[in-house]
Amino acid sequence: MSNLYTLFSNCFPKNRDEIFIEASDGQTLDYASVDSVSALYGGVLVSAGVKPGDRVALQVEKSPQAVMLYLATLRVGAVFLPINTAYTATEVEYFLNDCEPAVVICDPSVASSIKPMAASAGAGHVFTLGVDGKGSFIDSASSATPMNGAVERSPNDLAAILYTSGTTGRSKGAMLTIENLWSNAITLRDYWGFDSNDVLLHALPIFHVHGLFVAIHCVLASAAKMIFMPKYDAEKIIQLLPRATVMMGVPTFYTRLLAVHDLDADTCSNMRLFISGSAPLLTETWKEFKERTGHAILERYGMTETGMNTSNPLSGERIPGSVGPALPGVSVRIVDETGKQVAIGEPGLLEVKGPNVFSGYWRMEEKTAEEFRDDGFFITGDIATIDKNGYVSIVGRSKDMIITGGYNVYPKEIEEVIDAIAGVVESAVIGVPDDDLGERVTAVVKARPIAPDSDKMIAHLKTELAGYKVPKNIFFVDDLPRNAMGKVQKAQLRKTYGSGSLYK
Repeated sequence: MSNLYTLFSNCFPKNRDEIFIEASDGQTLDYASVDSVSALYGGVLVSAGVKPGDRVALQVEKSPQAVMLYLATLRVGAVFLPINTAYTATEVEYFLNDCEPAVVICDPSVASSIKPMAASAGAGHVFTLGVDGKGSFIDSASSATPMNGAVERSPNDLAAILYTSGTTGRSKGAMLTIENLWSNAITLRDYWGFDSNDVLLHALPIFHVHGLFVAIHCVLASAAKMIFMPKYDAEKIIQLLPRATVMMGVPTFYTRLLAVHDLDADTCSNMRLFISGSAPLLTETWKEFKERTGHAILERYGMTETGMNTSNPLSGERIPGSVGPALPGVSVRIVDETGKQVAIGEPGLLEVKGPNVFSGYWRMEEKTAEEFRDDGFFITGDIATIDKNGYVSIVGRSKDMIITGGYNVYPKEIEEVIDAIAGVVESAVIGVPDDDLGERVTAVVKARPIAPDSDKMIAHLKTELAGYKVPKNIFFVDDLPRNAMGKVQKAQLRKTYGSGSLYK
């Protein structure tokens, strides 16, 4: 039996009364309830006609019920498709049309706009689920027949599809198999030393790899507990740290914690591990955090397509600015544009291979083929170096991806929306340094005959794009700088508009 839920349930504690989730309102969910509730939710999905291999799309706020829906989807052998709650109707419509889900579950506040989209995409049912744990899905569960066990699956069957933005504009659905997710879960559990005594402070969203797969899977695979925060709150984190042993976060979590006066070694005395990922952690942040708390943040590196690839060690030297060596079972290499490996310490394209690497992009065979070498290595698109001890350092991105607050933003997607605005001739979207977010999304726009009002442009963009993708600043220019081949020189734009003085 290779159903992912079954694999996790085999790791549950013998005493199923042990707590799995403690919510912010004090309510708890034990491991016995994980099994019974996910079986009940699975019964709703089965009665809605969900079959193995069908997609179940979910765009809801973070809640314990949403986690149970994920596990229920695994139990029925379907493919889980989490959608960022910040995505607009335009973005969601694309995802639904592309993945053609059998069932869509959404927040009650957006149900009226989601229902016609879901119907057009062929979904048989649309359910609602609110952050308060109420909705039509929960109503259906009250009279549902729980499913028994879990549908038998094979390691190469899909467990999830996560959409990752593309440099050419539209998103790509990364297909993650049961083997991809399970292999990464047990590797991280063992490498980071998770056991049943751990309490994970969970303040991440659950619609992407970091919060859903890395964090929750480590807890499930070790029979641990998590304190489930609805969203990140630095002051609240400080209050909860004495009750936790592990925290995972994006760099912004740590910069905001450092801004709280009460953060010190005593506050963190019960903690055994702080982990950072989803964006580069500044060396200055790493050093200041260690000085204040005595803890060396463990930085790791992963992608939507691969889960985690490298990590600084649990026991051993953690190097600031490095994402550590390859995880057990994962191979990494640094190559030039021809695919030839470069010398130790020289920058080049980072490529990875292992059981964690996805099976391809949903319905994009040509794109999938472009991203893999003939020997199976996946081309990450990141520029990195590797030292003599195998420690990898990410030094840049071959693509113009921006990472803001831990979220990936691809300029082309935003540029296409800006360029469609009346009066805009051309735009270039860049990321500039930001102490809080890591990078700030910024647009440089050529317009004529009269530049549009920047505030009105931003207001319009908020209706078309998720909030974190909307430029925080728009600058108007007569012309965009280009090289001899006519390509916009974004490096020059970053130098010109990346000065901190522009944002004071």
